[in-house]
Amino acid sequence: MRYEHFIYQEHGFVGHLAAPDSVCDKAVIVMMGGEKSLLPGIKIAERFADYGITGPAVSLFGAAGLPDSPDRIPLEMFESALRCLADRGYSHISTYGMSMGSIFAALTAVYFGGVENVILVSPTHVPFEGTDKSKKHMSGHSVATFRGEDIPFVSADFSDGKAAKYQKAPAADYPVMGMWISYYNAYQDKVREQEAFLPLEKSNARILLIAGDKDEAWPSAYSVRKMEAYLTGVKYEKEVAAVIYKNVSHLTGMMPNREREKLLYRLLPFVGLMYKSFGKYQKECLAAIEDAEKTIIEWINYEES
Repeated sequence: MRYEHFIYQEHGFVGHLAAPDSVCDKAVIVMMGGEKSLLPGIKIAERFADYGITGPAVSLFGAAGLPDSPDRIPLEMFESALRCLADRGYSHISTYGMSMGSIFAALTAVYFGGVENVILVSPTHVPFEGTDKSKKHMSGHSVATFRGEDIPFVSADFSDGKAAKYQKAPAADYPVMGMWISYYNAYQDKVREQEAFLPLEKSNARILLIAGDKDEAWPSAYSVRKMEAYLTGVKYEKEVAAVIYKNVSHLTGMMPNREREKLLYRLLPFVGLMYKSFGKYQKECLAAIEDAEKTIIEWINYEES
């Protein structure tokens, strides 16, 4: 496996690339979180490389040249990543966004084109308001910008400081984090929700949507259903698939190589403390991760006859 690192000042984006030793023409831009996330994007990029697909992981914030928190992240840096891959001869490019990264995986294809597949895991269907590093104070601006202007967004209020605390919610039949409630409440502003809805029909890409119906962090299954219904309503001509796993957590989709990351997998009991659905339904969650990985790789490798 080959590695390469990118810095904002030189390349226009911050990222870490894992490529297979063999020659390939497929690449997936991995978008997940910040430079120092608990689950680093490079581990997911490596997993794609295991399947013969180059996986550059692009950091959203928290590195030199980037915002220090999820706030006003410029879409232009993903255009730089696309150009970098095209210049290196990759003719089949996909975007993979998990959680917050789903916003940028979608918008990259919408704003810049040249993307064959958009894969959104535990996604949201709308951009949201940015926050400071503490995630307690809202910025009043979008999490994403283009040419210095805010991308339309909804506002989720985290000011009570209970974003990571588990609570009961009338709209959920399982324990959810405070942030789940904040996002669900934000989606009830139907005017702003409609204004901010990701215009996926402009992506001209095949779209794969994946979520668990026991997502603790935000209502991603709701978002998957909304996006699928929207694309059906606009008679989107490209292929769309939506997969919602029963009793599955926010943590799904591609995960690090189990053999290479044995220490990480020994920490699964601690993951269950943070993500309660994962802890309660670990068997179902692990099975969903395995199935989602197979589905994602098959989706990327699909070739029209």
